[in-house]
Amino acid sequence: MVTVDQAIIARLKTHGQNFEILVDCSNALALKEGRNLDMHDVLAAMKVFSDAKKGLDASETSMKQIFGTSDADEVAKQIIQKGEIQLTQEYREQLREDKRKQIMAVIHRNGVDPKTHLPHPPQRIENAFLEAKIHIDEFKPVQEQVQDALKKLRPILPIRFEVKEIAIKISPDYAPKCYATVKQFGTILREEWQTSGYWVAVVEMPGGMENDFYDKLNKICHGNVESKVLKIK
Repeated sequence: MVTVDQAIIARLKTHGQNFEILVDCSNALALKEGRNLDMHDVLAAMKVFSDAKKGLDASETSMKQIFGTSDADEVAKQIIQKGEIQLTQEYREQLREDKRKQIMAVIHRNGVDPKTHLPHPPQRIENAFLEAKIHIDEFKPVQEQVQDALKKLRPILPIRFEVKEIAIKISPDYAPKCYATVKQFGTILREEWQTSGYWVAVVEMPGGMENDFYDKLNKICHGNVESKVLKIK
């Protein structure tokens, strides 16, 4: 549990009344984004205030009428989900920047040029983000913002999400070293250890990871790897 001195205020104004709680900043944001957390890790004080700075408790009668319960945990969840978490401007900007990077990472991982089926370099995606002036919501989950970002990017950067099935064949000298790496990039759909010792597999992965996948395997195998795209979905 965060200390009261380190906590910030989350506030909900509704039905002409004010409800406030003292929360751990990071955990309150995580709860707002949908993570399931123990409220003891979120709240600095297990109570609901009408004015947290003055230490004035909220009316139990009012909470029952408005929230359907006077239980502090349940009321606190609704305050966080429906209300506003009082963040400093500096912290808000840092959250937006972190979320922007996460959104771009998802797009880079999954997105390709529809004509060439090749991934866009990260810098090209970042430049398109700046040109499109995409607004990032520091509270909205990454996956919800990815589709909005794609709509604004497409007039500037041709892009779509693809999944690829890639066949690989690796020699006995390098196959054991590559196995874990291949699993990190995607799902192994089929595999076979041939009598010659070669490892043959079909891997399904996000389309944007294709070049990184080849680079990683070539680094391990010193170029002694065969690969072929079997299917694009």
